[in-house]
Amino acid sequence: MDAREAALLALNDCQRQGGWSDAILKKRLADGQLDSRDSALATQLCFGVLQNRLLLDFYLSHFSNLPLKRMEGKVVEALRLGVYQMLFLDKIPHSAAVNASVELTRKHCKNPRAAGMVNGILRNLERNIDSLPTIPQNDPASYLSTLYSHPAWLVGEFLTALGSEETAKLLSANNGPAPITAMANTTKTTVEELSAALEGEGVTAQPHPWLADCLILSKTGSLERLSAFQNGLFYIQDPASKLAALALDPKPGMKVLDCCAAPGGKSFACAIQMEGTGEVISCDLHPHKKKLIQAGAGRLGLRNIEPMTADGKVFRPQWENAFDRVLVDAPCSGLGVIRKKPDIRYKDPEPLKDLPQVQRAILDNAARYVKRNGLLVYSTCTLLRRENEEVALSFLSDHPQFKAEGFRLPEYVGDARTGMLTLWPHRQGTDGFFICKLRKEE
Repeated sequence: MDAREAALLALNDCQRQGGWSDAILKKRLADGQLDSRDSALATQLCFGVLQNRLLLDFYLSHFSNLPLKRMEGKVVEALRLGVYQMLFLDKIPHSAAVNASVELTRKHCKNPRAAGMVNGILRNLERNIDSLPTIPQNDPASYLSTLYSHPAWLVGEFLTALGSEETAKLLSANNGPAPITAMANTTKTTVEELSAALEGEGVTAQPHPWLADCLILSKTGSLERLSAFQNGLFYIQDPASKLAALALDPKPGMKVLDCCAAPGGKSFACAIQMEGTGEVISCDLHPHKKKLIQAGAGRLGLRNIEPMTADGKVFRPQWENAFDRVLVDAPCSGLGVIRKKPDIRYKDPEPLKDLPQVQRAILDNAARYVKRNGLLVYSTCTLLRRENEEVALSFLSDHPQFKAEGFRLPEYVGDARTGMLTLWPHRQGTDGFFICKLRKEE
């Protein structure tokens, strides 16, 4: 199996199974036993097609007499792979891209005439590559939707929040790579010692421009193979998630509850801020995720974390008024992490409408666990106002004993004096993320 075949099969799996591309691709790469070079190309191809799918389909539809929706799934993916390489990858000759797609179609598709059709469509597109059809610009949402391959409903949400110029910047950022950011486990090492250890293993490590104890990594290869990883000197976390833990402000010796914790990054951040003292109850609804948190805490040597399986909506009387700090990183639409999960943009928006009710139920329940003068932080990895500010404001309206409290973050990040802050990929370079800090005054 080569890179293009792994990408084709992963893309087809995404369409048929509805799973997340990162997990599906990882399995395909492992099954195919691809080396690091082919794995990198397969990842670039798979993510590149997903990031540009609507644009690729727009061009393909102009060179095909048969609508794409009437074609076999693997035929469509072979076409997308071919045109993606021609339009976006300068180092791959057009002829090689076409030939590879034709061979993949011949190998994997049922219709014996499909390979000839793929060859004809891609050759036709190649001949016209300098005069491709123009995307209509009469409707801004439709234009940006096609150009940046985000569904029109989502583009409409961003246009309302940001306007057309900033929306274009956000969509472009969503189609770019997310940096790999490592948080130093300061209970074991310093960020300077960690940087030296990683450089010694061939990893390029640069200090993050505005977040302490954070490194931007490149040339990592497999992180799991690194001694610094195996020895628990760092964990991978987006800076936005770390900021939620900083807003929570856990102190040594405190009792902290992380209600929706998996895979555990915010619990790890809290435990480290607490210098390995006190107690972090780290909960998730799913039993297999408890094991994930347990493994991470064990690797990092954070013995003050207690993983548990618990439903954030179900009240536990023994926890009432028991915690100094409570974090609710609620289940959400995930539309702030499109850089890392490019296919999340294509999910059916209809089920998302019920999320604010779920978020409020968890937040209402978690509020009962906060001690007087304790802190509650509500966060999500989405950019939709109805899951963010609207949930927080409705909670405050119904719980007068809680007040939004301003918090200080690195100056570059933005102003959190109102107690609420949204982080944007195109502004801060982080995941899209919302943080609200609330203090219980009674």
